[in-house]
Amino acid sequence: MLFNACKEQATDGMIVMTQVATNLVNSNDSSVKDILYHSKSRIVALNPNKSGESLMVLSKDFFSACAPNISYDGKQMLFAAQKNQNDPWQIWELNFDNLKYKQVTDSPQNAIDPTYLPDGTIAFSKTVSFNKLNTSLALFTCNLDGTNLKQIGFNPNAHVASSVLMDGRIVAISQQMFPYQSDKNFMILRPDGTKEELFYQGLKGGNLQTRACETSDGKLVFIESDNRNQVGGNVISINYNRPLHSRLNLTSNINGDFYAVSALNANKLLVSYRASKSERFALFEFNIEDKTLEQVIYKDNDFDVLEVVYIQKHERPRKLPSEVNLDSKTGLLLCQDINFTAAQTTTDSTSTLNATKIEVLGIDKSLGIVSVEKDGSFYLKIIADTPFRIQTLDQNNRVVKGPGSWLYLRPSERRGCVGCHEDPEQVPENRQPLSANNNPVLIPVLAEVLNNKVSLK
Repeated sequence: MLFNACKEQATDGMIVMTQVATNLVNSNDSSVKDILYHSKSRIVALNPNKSGESLMVLSKDFFSACAPNISYDGKQMLFAAQKNQNDPWQIWELNFDNLKYKQVTDSPQNAIDPTYLPDGTIAFSKTVSFNKLNTSLALFTCNLDGTNLKQIGFNPNAHVASSVLMDGRIVAISQQMFPYQSDKNFMILRPDGTKEELFYQGLKGGNLQTRACETSDGKLVFIESDNRNQVGGNVISINYNRPLHSRLNLTSNINGDFYAVSALNANKLLVSYRASKSERFALFEFNIEDKTLEQVIYKDNDFDVLEVVYIQKHERPRKLPSEVNLDSKTGLLLCQDINFTAAQTTTDSTSTLNATKIEVLGIDKSLGIVSVEKDGSFYLKIIADTPFRIQTLDQNNRVVKGPGSWLYLRPSERRGCVGCHEDPEQVPENRQPLSANNNPVLIPVLAEVLNNKVSLK
């Protein structure tokens, strides 16, 4: 193993793991609830260069702890924990120099899955209500002392297991929770919540189980199963440049289950693996090029290894500028042609779909019907941070397509799309939509404006 033996602090070069002693069983819960959040889980550190050395328990003062995330300088660690049984999960930070921790969030709701952001703040998921009956997990950011708390995701999807790519964007597991539960996908967005879009389409009926971990050669690796009730799955790799069309199962020829994965170096991964359901998940090295398991690093017949990260300094991702202006109450959405879909091979606007209008749907009501231009384009000004879906209609208000996925616009955000349900890799035709020549249509359609409830300036 190529671990660094020159240590600047006591924990440099160590491996951090989440362990749980309770038996893992198949879950019948198809929701996005993170399967890593087990009661009495603990976070430990292992020195891979000293096989006989005892584990260092990093969360001994907590009833349950998991989701470790290492800072860019390798000196701190974020994690989620319950101080006492039945407490809500909160975000904490551990200093590796003195092994002291501090509480970051203090909320009556669960706060989970923290990750460091390039600007010195953090992102995490927190329970929110999106109507009177339903809750979800939305993405938030805050300072490391818990101040400047900001919600950045506003659709009724649960977002968990977030990580930050080198380009500065957040990638997170997302699952629609309303009006029905969908399969899980990876969505990607900027740290201010803008430009959220599909990054990776999960397997139908399958289950994304871990954060996406970026490797040094432009790949992302994660654990995915083809059965949403399965404990563990396979190690999957996708290319950063074509995430929707580059899926590769790295462990298809290995019998057994994988539960966690983390990048070690350009050709090695750290994985938790068990050969059969009668065994515990143990920590192994995995060779990416040969697609083989190598030596076992740690195994304990009393504990499963659920998560693994390597303590080391790593490059800070790009810090992205924000286009959010909180003084604005709206965002803008421009669509080139509602009759262009992924199923089409032509951009001919004489589509047989015959859609001439769109309906913008909110959580519990329609926000308005808008006629599109002759070229199929529309231009909307929408109240910011309001979840909506769009469906296309014919001239008799019959549904042609949709409704699509949930969207939202941040204050002053400007977004554009090629069509409805278009190929995500499709490049727009080089022409100006007719709707761009007019002022945008206000959504909701004038109702709140006429009642002086909101200004759309």
